[in-house]
Amino acid sequence: METKFRVAVACATVLLAAASALPTLPVAEPKTTVFKEEPPSSRLAAFDSCPAALDAFKRALLPRLGEYNQRVGPDFTGARAIAAEAAPQDSAAKFSQTNTHEAGVDEPDLVKTDGNRLVTVADGTLRVMDVASRKPSGSLVLPGGMATQLLLQGDRALVVSEGAIMPDFEGRKPAPGANGPRLTLVDLAGAPKVLETLTTDGAFVDARQVGGVARLVLRSAPRLAFPYPADPRRNRDILLQSRIDEWLPHYTLEREGGSQEGMLVPCDQVKRPAEYTAASMLTVLTVDLAGRLGTGDPMSIVADGDIVYGTGTSLYVADENQADTEIHRFDIAKPGKPVHTGSGSVRGRLLNQYSMSEYDGHLRVATTVDTVGHSKVTVLDGKLAAVGELGGLGAGERIYAVRFLGAVGYVVTFRQTDPLYTVDLSDPKKPRAVGELKISGYSAYLHPAGDGRLIGVGQEASDKGRTLGTQVSLFDVHDLAKPGLLAKHHLKGAHSEAEYDPHAFLYWPDNGLLVVPVNGDRAGSGALVLRLTDSGFTEVGSVGQDGGVRRALVLDGALWTVSETGVLVSDLTSLARLTWQPFG
Repeated sequence: METKFRVAVACATVLLAAASALPTLPVAEPKTTVFKEEPPSSRLAAFDSCPAALDAFKRALLPRLGEYNQRVGPDFTGARAIAAEAAPQDSAAKFSQTNTHEAGVDEPDLVKTDGNRLVTVADGTLRVMDVASRKPSGSLVLPGGMATQLLLQGDRALVVSEGAIMPDFEGRKPAPGANGPRLTLVDLAGAPKVLETLTTDGAFVDARQVGGVARLVLRSAPRLAFPYPADPRRNRDILLQSRIDEWLPHYTLEREGGSQEGMLVPCDQVKRPAEYTAASMLTVLTVDLAGRLGTGDPMSIVADGDIVYGTGTSLYVADENQADTEIHRFDIAKPGKPVHTGSGSVRGRLLNQYSMSEYDGHLRVATTVDTVGHSKVTVLDGKLAAVGELGGLGAGERIYAVRFLGAVGYVVTFRQTDPLYTVDLSDPKKPRAVGELKISGYSAYLHPAGDGRLIGVGQEASDKGRTLGTQVSLFDVHDLAKPGLLAKHHLKGAHSEAEYDPHAFLYWPDNGLLVVPVNGDRAGSGALVLRLTDSGFTEVGSVGQDGGVRRALVLDGALWTVSETGVLVSDLTSLARLTWQPFG
């Protein structure tokens, strides 16, 4: 994970350098746009039969076959860091949980707790620690693939091992059966044991859990073996001679007593928009962790997507790989399969899942529009039709952080300085920019601290836009028209995983404890521990750990930090080491 982190940091540095070299663009003032109400045609249609689906897929993809082989599906070649907006920790709770976007909606992560046990996945092994004794209580080497995250409910854990197989472009048929992500349902009631394992085609996008029910989003591509070097005539023949089982995702289900495999989704459970390319497919699985895994009661749509956002009643999947972001909404309020309720699009690209927020029957979406060099906030209704828009934010800059809190939005753009915009969204049809604060550097993640204050985690930067190290900022947003900077803490040469994955961020309001994992030549590797006061931050110290700290939790009155090599328990006040439990 440290290698991926360094690559992400290096890419960010290159992007910043490139941004600082861009020509100066004319300043665009924020502008509100009101849309006329028109009935949207966003419903999806189902296929009548497998032959009808196959014929439609061929017709849709045929125009994309040119002289050279083209990618016919989502890019599975590397994992993209998904950042998740965080819900404030419940101050009445006795322990902290995963820092998530919405309260009551859990997100998969590498560590989970129910207050009594700590469950982690690292190096393909699930490990359980008893919180009271602070000792290991069980471990399980997981079958196949590299386990990266999990969900927890009662005595059950659902573990995700990410895998990705691209279609074969060298004339070979893909291997039979499923060749992608693996979901493993584990019983934790005694010694951890595998109950069922489901392997599917494609790639795991993300998941959301409400109560004991998880909704998992997968994406897949046709299993067509186009030749290499390119042969246009052969490409066409392969496409026209393809079978329906080469278009729909496959699965392999393993449980005690045997296994089964086949097509994951029946043809009548695949839906399509009015226009599509058939180059990719999204599948949503529904899994009750207290029951059986099975095939996840799947439903699919012919579309692409790589960002998932969820509330207690809605699941949104967005595709950020288009100039216009496409968004699909599913109703998950009732048990069973999600119900598609609408699809829509907004101009520009999303940053990540917290660029979206549902509030009072509307979805607010923040995007950067590359073609015009500014950012905007668009408000969509329940059918995902646009009803209001605020454009002209950050001319010549792109969005680095977004936070929607109730009827207010906070948008950070950056090129050389960090404008923090405050946006009034109380009238969905007329969103308006209220205030702006310019400071050096930028915030990549924003977290509510209560009492009209906002915490930002990002990078300090020079007046040329060159990053200088991790910066934690405290903003005063009591008056939206006059946002202010109360304090900032700068750690030279450091970077933090919390900048792109807020699961790594911990704020414990009971005592104002704030923990941010850091890594860098000067900062070393570990976690920066601050305490939030009325006027700013007090540095408590740091927690060092081999392999670098990935996550921090408050459990049993102590600070627990998790790395790839083990779990460290420290005193919540002095940070004195209490227990070290290595993995392995």
